[in-house]
Amino acid sequence: MAKIRTGRVSEQIKKELSVLIQSELKDPRIGFVTVTGVEVPNDLAQAKVYLSVLGDEEQKKKTLVALDKANGFLRSELGKRIRFRHTPELFFKIDESIEYGSHIEKLLGEIEKNQ
Repeated sequence: MAKIRTGRVSEQIKKELSVLIQSELKDPRIGFVTVTGVEVPNDLAQAKVYLSVLGDEEQKKKTLVALDKANGFLRSELGKRIRFRHTPELFFKIDESIEYGSHIEKLLGEIEKNQ
């Protein structure tokens, strides 16, 4: 039962953060960001937010710094929109899975060419 609840909460946080980051944050350091996933433990005290950021490593770092700076605003807005009793603390992480998948496809393509 707790797994279902945390899954619902994760999806709701993902949806609301996507909207907030795209429409409410005006920081020029924030690049093109997609919220790819959110992990929330059973106690709902913290949320790991996984992001895909278009750009190089410098752009990713700038985006993380800007989102960390906007953390209070984002938590406040999440609390209002989702009506949390205690809004989870947000931790932003870059999701490398898309780049990893692209790298694997490239390697497989090279292997196929060599055969």
